[in-house]
Amino acid sequence: MVTMAQRIPVLMYHRIGATHNEWESRYCIPPDQFVKHMYRLAALGMRACSLTDFFAWLEQEQALPEGSFLLTFDDGFLGVYEHAATVLQELGWPATIFLVSRMIGREDEWCKTENPSGATYPLLTREHITAMRKTGFTFQSHTRLHPDLTTLSEDNLAEELAGSRKDLEDMLGEQVRYLAYPYGHLNEHVLDATRAAGYEAAFSTQPGFNRRGVDRYRVRRLDVFGTDTPTMLARKIFFGSNDGSWQQTFRYYRGRVADKLGF
Repeated sequence: MVTMAQRIPVLMYHRIGATHNEWESRYCIPPDQFVKHMYRLAALGMRACSLTDFFAWLEQEQALPEGSFLLTFDDGFLGVYEHAATVLQELGWPATIFLVSRMIGREDEWCKTENPSGATYPLLTREHITAMRKTGFTFQSHTRLHPDLTTLSEDNLAEELAGSRKDLEDMLGEQVRYLAYPYGHLNEHVLDATRAAGYEAAFSTQPGFNRRGVDRYRVRRLDVFGTDTPTMLARKIFFGSNDGSWQQTFRYYRGRVADKLGF
């Protein structure tokens, strides 16, 4: 008898490729490590679900088996096409990429001041996106230029949110319903503007599991780091935490024992 999922994790990756400093190693995973991540999850009996099935599950319109998870990539780096598409196609797993609509075919210029080396990396072109749509990838919004939305005026906020939806809908020829907040930054003003721009839900960077009662505009995601081993990733998913260290496991079970003993 198949056990149905009561909670579903959402994994958040960024770039796949070579790393050149400690900052990059957080947001970029080497290609061979990504492959190991995916096959470890498969070995654990896990399986990626589609974005459509995830939201149907949230709305109690559909059941999903235990071990289901949603796979997402922020920013739309070319490395996802180069290094992730093949392994995901082999596994038959779908994934969602959140695109910065006015940066398609360019580089991640917003990282110039954040990356200590000042290096930037190529993003997907329209041709890559067209090819990936045929192999199980779906594309949603990550705004027009990847700003911190909490710092924008009302007009600029509306342009970033509604403008990105229009850009992507014109390119894809289909409705764009979902947003990932750049940097995970949001406040009540951003939430209101996201709803007003027509998005049906949005993804945060707050860790944890998603149960059916989750705020649709604060969907939780687990941040996967380039330094995470497959075992660390499995721990993150088990605990619904961004901490995949063995110390997290120790703290968890120590807390369980303390609760049982009444400490």
